[in-house]
Amino acid sequence: MVLTYTQEHVYEHPWDRVTSAAWRKFTDPDTATVLSHILDVHTLSRHLDPVRGVYSSTRSIIVRSPTLPLILRHVAPCPTILCLETSLVDAPRRSMEIVSRNVSLRGLIEVQERSSYRPHPERPEQWTAFRQETSIICKPLAAVASALAENVEHRCAERFKQNSVKGREIIERICKYLEAEGSNN
Repeated sequence: MVLTYTQEHVYEHPWDRVTSAAWRKFTDPDTATVLSHILDVHTLSRHLDPVRGVYSSTRSIIVRSPTLPLILRHVAPCPTILCLETSLVDAPRRSMEIVSRNVSLRGLIEVQERSSYRPHPERPEQWTAFRQETSIICKPLAAVASALAENVEHRCAERFKQNSVKGREIIERICKYLEAEGSNN
């Protein structure tokens, strides 16, 4: 079974401010206390296509593993999970796409998160529409113990939803900071 869910949010800030805030999310000094599950972030590659105005990057993100059911702790005693995040920013089209997925523990569970930031259709100069689609599958258990797999998928989904709310709050806070910084210039 694959558990999927979608979350949407409207930032009442312009696209360029929201995407700037999104890039600062992991480097903001106040983030560490709110997103305490994020242990380390490294940029692996980045490229700017000056002709098309498209920026792409790949980052590794190490996160603290959520507490797994006892039966799974013997299979996956790993306290951290390595994730890979690829981003594509198309400045002329005002589009930012981010895809994150776990690299470690893929034999046990696969998580993929797709996020997009675009100008809001009703107020494209003032607001930004954010959409996040997440899919979670507990692979080996899905065939053998579907109830346990479903339990793990739901627990992971709840944790991801809680962390998504925290991430949006951080971006909102950074947007307000950037707005105040802009009005002081």
